[in-house]
Amino acid sequence: MSAVSKFMQRAILGAATVTTLLMATQVQAQNATTWQDVRKAGVLRCGFAASPPWTIHDPKTDSHDGLFADLCRNFGEKVLKVKVEFVNTTWDNIVAGLQSNKWDLSLSLNDTPERRKAISFSQGAVEYSVNFVYNKKNPKFKTVPKSLADIDKPGVTVAVMSGTVQDKSATAALKNATIMRLPGFDETRLALMSKRADLLADDTGTNALLLAAQPDWAVAMNPEPKLAPQWIAFGVRKEQPEADVAQFNAYLADQLKSGEVDRLVKAAVKLSLKQTQ
Repeated sequence: MSAVSKFMQRAILGAATVTTLLMATQVQAQNATTWQDVRKAGVLRCGFAASPPWTIHDPKTDSHDGLFADLCRNFGEKVLKVKVEFVNTTWDNIVAGLQSNKWDLSLSLNDTPERRKAISFSQGAVEYSVNFVYNKKNPKFKTVPKSLADIDKPGVTVAVMSGTVQDKSATAALKNATIMRLPGFDETRLALMSKRADLLADDTGTNALLLAAQPDWAVAMNPEPKLAPQWIAFGVRKEQPEADVAQFNAYLADQLKSGEVDRLVKAAVKLSLKQTQ
């Protein structure tokens, strides 16, 4: 085969590959869920991983509550006029499930640059940063820890929910301590309470519940400057039409302005504390 023929063959194959990729992208865009599609289906699917008070799951009744569950439910029922279905998942899968169209919105996601490579986000609903809760009777802390350096030591174990921003931020900040990655909210708290872990890394709002529920021994260490400050929002697919995202953002802005978000947060905190008693 001549050099020219080989060149033409490669050019044709390259053009075919580009055409295939363009067609795949067009099909993906056509398959993107829009609010119009949700209305036709009659159901809004909300991807849900537990992290009280933002997302609260009662496995006995399979009920879904918390700030983000309430916002998703109200948007579906009152704005889109459809039923709302919560799809249980894990923090390791909550982004991938959204990408693969297993649900229409991912609840209570930290808006991070890494996640923005895969999905898009609504406007933020609540502010976020990571702190650490520990048992003040733990002999490893003879002096009160005041900085990351005070806890980043060999022999210190930090429990965290696997796949979360807390996981990634603690892993990046702590080089000497051991990171104990566990699948969910309950497992991380049990690890701390059973003394298998020395500290629990979680967002300040969620850790506030533990502090309120266990005032006899639980205390917080708040890093300065704040660790991983950002917003918690809803995840949406990158292919979601801009008009749909704008409509959802307008709904969230109205909920914030009216004080409804504050009311829902207080109700979620109250429910979370009740469930821990």
